[in-house]
Amino acid sequence: MKVFCLGGAGNICREAVLDLVQHSEFEQITIGDFNEEEGRKVVAWLGDPRVDFVHVNVRDHADTVRKLRGYDIVMDGTTITLNGLTTAAIAEAGCHGINLNGFGEENTSDAIFRENEKTCLPGFGMTPGLTQMMAMHAANQMDEVDDVRVSHGSFRPIAFSKSITETTTYEYDPTLPGRIVYENGEFIQVPPFARPREIDLPAPYGKTVQYIIPHAETRTLAQALSAKGVKLIEVRGTWPQKNMELVKSLYDYGFLRNDKITVGETTIGILDCISQYLYNSSEGKETELYGYSLHIEVTGTRDGRQVRHILYHTHPASDGSVEGWEKLRAYTRNVGIPMAIATELIAKGEVKKTGVITPEEAFDPAIIFAELAKRQIVIHEEITELAAQS
Repeated sequence: MKVFCLGGAGNICREAVLDLVQHSEFEQITIGDFNEEEGRKVVAWLGDPRVDFVHVNVRDHADTVRKLRGYDIVMDGTTITLNGLTTAAIAEAGCHGINLNGFGEENTSDAIFRENEKTCLPGFGMTPGLTQMMAMHAANQMDEVDDVRVSHGSFRPIAFSKSITETTTYEYDPTLPGRIVYENGEFIQVPPFARPREIDLPAPYGKTVQYIIPHAETRTLAQALSAKGVKLIEVRGTWPQKNMELVKSLYDYGFLRNDKITVGETTIGILDCISQYLYNSSEGKETELYGYSLHIEVTGTRDGRQVRHILYHTHPASDGSVEGWEKLRAYTRNVGIPMAIATELIAKGEVKKTGVITPEEAFDPAIIFAELAKRQIVIHEEITELAAQS
């Protein structure tokens, strides 16, 4: 088997590549990136004869297709704004595909994947991805599902990479149409910072106030759980408190609209200017607490009784006590490892459905949980029987 790791020099995707090196059966693992210097650094860091480097510019469609041909699967670690381009190239090259984001640009390539009898799985990291596995694990134990609340704490610097800076501003864009909740059969658009809810995450994170975010889980879980009568699906998220305070202030003062301003003879979007500052400042590159924390709450009925399942996950500490999980790597490994696991499962033929599919259609959650446990990422579940309503 051969895998092409598009954007493989990035902070997150290189962790997925490391996982493939350590755990997979791939015979060739190619780092494909526009940044040749960083790509070759990753090859040297991995130090494995199966790993090589190919320079690729995904804006050159024909050349990208040519370089992807012959690979079993493309593991796409590029940014949200590139996913339409990358998925089109993956489809035409006749490969399976997977990425981290899953914001819908991939759907236009569905027919080509089906024609080539290949699978494309958009949005399989921590969230979206593992979150759907956790929600389905709970829902599969219920006869009917009432509410699903997906929450996550993403503890990382606000701008440790350009793609992360882009994600931050994208999710709180006031004009973004995909910030929705599912309620009583309808998708309802909400503004940034809607429906605050306190979520109690495991140590060392603690209580956090989280807000509705635009993530794929709202739509994919509504589809997957329609037969169980799901009434409410909400997806929330948070970053470190200082990050949230900054983004809230930028929203309150209109900076997130990215209005054009003129400085001297230069015209620039005000948010673009702020993003550039953060990317080049210590304040944008550092935070006090690193890691990732998922929290899934599903309520419903089983055997006529009302139950609540709460699932959360833990991972090695970021304080340096566990090698390989220090500081930022406690965040990037959490995101990259699930994508690597899913990549190999697809390449080995474990996913039978073709075309652009959802995580819920792809995997048995127990298989994903077992693989994560081998990497010290552990899923915990608490089940409570609720008092009957009078």
